[in-house]
Amino acid sequence: MIHKSQRKLELTRKNTKDPCPICYLTRTLCICDSIPRLDLKTRVCLIVHVNELKRGSNTGRLALRALVNSEMRVRGETREPLDLSNLLTDRYRTFLFYPTADTVELDNELVAQDRTPIQLLVPDGTWRQARKVHSRHHELKDVPRVKISTPDISKFHLRAQHRPEGMATLQAIAHALGVIEGDLVKAQLMKLYQAKVERTLLARGLLPGGAGFELEETT
Repeated sequence: MIHKSQRKLELTRKNTKDPCPICYLTRTLCICDSIPRLDLKTRVCLIVHVNELKRGSNTGRLALRALVNSEMRVRGETREPLDLSNLLTDRYRTFLFYPTADTVELDNELVAQDRTPIQLLVPDGTWRQARKVHSRHHELKDVPRVKISTPDISKFHLRAQHRPEGMATLQAIAHALGVIEGDLVKAQLMKLYQAKVERTLLARGLLPGGAGFELEETT
């Protein structure tokens, strides 16, 4: 049996020359042609810090490109606080996707409580940046917080994760929409995420058996 030695591989930050503006991979490895277009009842709003948009490891952009019923709100572009109050509408059951002590599990039971379509507000960035969406946006104080407790068992991470429940944004959205919309939606988004990871590995010479990737044999 061959497996990766010691620990999960965390892909270090590295600048890409002439990257695709959507997937941030080098243009010869671009995955944009394989991004699905999913028109769902569930609405996703990505709340992202402006600095996160500069990171090649960001996967939130891919989620937005795949999801027709989605939008992005950007924090930190000006000194004025971002007002998210107009996201709160009776058309949707709105949840903030962020784990806290009193966060409820996003599961089939919660989804079945009400037939109103769900809107997921998804902080995108570091844990510190995400925590500010939870704590500083007082207009969202009455919005229920939800989480997915599924541990991330992926072998590879686009960046270091320091919590068992830590996932890339696209992974987290895939798991959430799997609960709300079904396994087919989850599978399509996870396939996109795996493509991003694999092409990033390929670009950095870190595919199994390649330069910079260590394998060991065990019996």
